[in-house]
Amino acid sequence: MDARARAIFKDIVQSYLETGQPIGSRTLALSGGRSLSPATIRNTMADLTRFGLLSAPHISAGRVPTQMGLRLFVDGLLEIGDLSFAEQASLDRQIGASASDVTLVLEQATSLLAGLSGGAGLVLMPEAPQGKAVRHVEFVNLGGEQALVVLVYDDGQVENRLMPYPEGLLPSTLEYAGNFLSARLKGRKLTEARAEILAEITAGQEAIDAAAAGLISKGLAAWSEDAPRAPRSLIVRGRDRLLDNLEAQTDLERIQLLFRDLEQKEDLIALLDQAEDADEVKIFIGTENPLFSLSGSSVVVAPYRGADEQIIGAVGVIGPTRLNYGRVIPVVDYTAQLVGRLLSGKLK
Repeated sequence: MDARARAIFKDIVQSYLETGQPIGSRTLALSGGRSLSPATIRNTMADLTRFGLLSAPHISAGRVPTQMGLRLFVDGLLEIGDLSFAEQASLDRQIGASASDVTLVLEQATSLLAGLSGGAGLVLMPEAPQGKAVRHVEFVNLGGEQALVVLVYDDGQVENRLMPYPEGLLPSTLEYAGNFLSARLKGRKLTEARAEILAEITAGQEAIDAAAAGLISKGLAAWSEDAPRAPRSLIVRGRDRLLDNLEAQTDLERIQLLFRDLEQKEDLIALLDQAEDADEVKIFIGTENPLFSLSGSSVVVAPYRGADEQIIGAVGVIGPTRLNYGRVIPVVDYTAQLVGRLLSGKLK
């Protein structure tokens, strides 16, 4: 697009985000102080429609951006500012007031996101801690094709597990594997240390033979698979705000579909889990996520981190595709950072 087409396209999108209504060439010509005639603007709008960036809800109506047009606007033309110090201080004060309780922090963050965005606020809570810290690991040869693994936990509980005994494995290798794991697991949970230990073996950081590496890797894989996982919890606030400023019956129908989608918490949790693949704010518009393909909704989501800088959850906003992205994106981003700071000392 040339500069004129970009300016016209940007004005159309911004008008749609503010009003939810189509805008015509005559209205554009009279606004913004530009010296272009309605005919010139109409021709440019026709070109943008052919490109798939605009559409006409009715034959004689003005134009609104398509999903492709919104994506282009968000990725290339949207001007995003930082929250003011006053806005940051307000969020710090309101969310921080609940800092003594993890759940209250997340509930307050969800409610504030809803209030500030005009959509519904979403927070995916951290996974519940799994397992207990390990004190000692020992492998015992039972003879034949089985070995016994003895796990001693910090609370004194002892757990015995059977696993296949690799053919030709020397007794000294069993002892080495037990010492290797004990040194790296002491005071830690299996779920926390598994990835780090496997990475160390793969990188060859320790002089460990193939037999011991295989025994350790199979043991860690089996233990992690056996460990039960608690379901993720999801907080949703502000559904009623989605009913504000409905412009037509079709808007109401879309919101009703969105309400139905919000009840499918497992699918919504899976969507928010995708934020864990991103280092910053992630935006889903319309059919970019199958869960909201019918309701025509957008989701703005950002991950938050714990004390070890690992992503432990996500916060976000969901609403119609005409969300005020320039406002919502910095609010979601800052809230995610704030939640991470407040929880970093409580979820070790």
